[in-house]
Amino acid sequence: MQHRIVVLGAGYTGATAAGRLAKRLHREDVAITVVNAEPDFVERVRMHQLALGQDLTPRPFSEMFHGTGVTLKQGKVTAVDVDRRTVTVHADQGARDEELRYDTLVYALGSGWNAQGVPGAAEHAHEIAGRPGALRLRERLAGLAAGEPVVVVGGGLTGLEAVTEIAESRPDLDVALVARGGLGDWLSAKGARHLREVFGRLGITVHEHTAVTAVEADHIAIGDGADIPAVVTVWTTGFAVHPIARATTLEVTGTGRIVVDRTMRSVSHPDVYAIGDAASARGPADKPLRMSCASGVPTAWQAADAIAARLTGGKVPTVPVRYFNQCISLGRGDGLIQYVTADDRAVPAALTGRLAALYKEIICKGAAWGVAHPTLLPVRRRRVVREAVAPEGAPVGTAA
Repeated sequence: MQHRIVVLGAGYTGATAAGRLAKRLHREDVAITVVNAEPDFVERVRMHQLALGQDLTPRPFSEMFHGTGVTLKQGKVTAVDVDRRTVTVHADQGARDEELRYDTLVYALGSGWNAQGVPGAAEHAHEIAGRPGALRLRERLAGLAAGEPVVVVGGGLTGLEAVTEIAESRPDLDVALVARGGLGDWLSAKGARHLREVFGRLGITVHEHTAVTAVEADHIAIGDGADIPAVVTVWTTGFAVHPIARATTLEVTGTGRIVVDRTMRSVSHPDVYAIGDAASARGPADKPLRMSCASGVPTAWQAADAIAARLTGGKVPTVPVRYFNQCISLGRGDGLIQYVTADDRAVPAALTGRLAALYKEIICKGAAWGVAHPTLLPVRRRRVVREAVAPEGAPVGTAA
């Protein structure tokens, strides 16, 4: 009887974990199923490009998982019962829901946009946290006339990339950014200076230290009672995790992230692992990892390696989860690489300009390549040990 591993979500983390598990375990011993709503891999870090009319390279899972033994179950996860070890999947309209049973669950449902409870944001703002939202924004921007105002709300990495992409691609529009803090105030002096230079060159108006109190169809309201014209508002104020985990008996944080140990294993249910944005994991200096591809992929490596080790009776390895830099594209021809400490604090060094843009492009291509090639080194597949037991004494299941 095969050990059933079900992976929920096939973004950067879920797809990487599935592929890495397939590399480490014998196909006869395990059945690895990935549940995902779409049939192909979505490069989330490129959604601002998609929104501006750029076509992305198709990456179907039928090709990415070919020959690995990983099975793709296309559908939407509607429920998880961690006490019965079941997952409910809705394939499409008219089809009956399917219940999948698992021995080990890898929860990688990730996150979506967060309206932050601001009135009108959900009704009137656009988001680029996923492909459907990016495509809706793409259609809306394509229909705008010259001079119409577009406002991006949020001064983080996503907001910076979105606003510069819009301003570069559509110089005929009146483009503005609204940030709760100062523009790039977490960057080094060199990084912040370059960011302001790019904004000046692209003609982007910046509203710093400004809170949005409401979003309307043609403007946004800000904290001092004033309005900023906006026929299109793009909302990039952070992410919210998928709500399913909160509806289970898993131990979660107040924001719904699953509490895990250093191996990405749920502290309340040892047969569940959470990775990426869904996990409340800690990195260097015991600081919470931020929601990002940079921290998500190492958590996928850690979970896959821990699962493989526990199933085969091996020593559970520890994969370092640390930061090296923050990569920001500022349009197609410019960029900013802010080097950081292991716990994500800016250091004086930064790479800027065209070389930084090339660096960011290599990182993006490398991230997508890594999903299909989850380990760089040859790995010897190991056999699953019947009734393997984790070092902590928690049984993880059996296999033939």
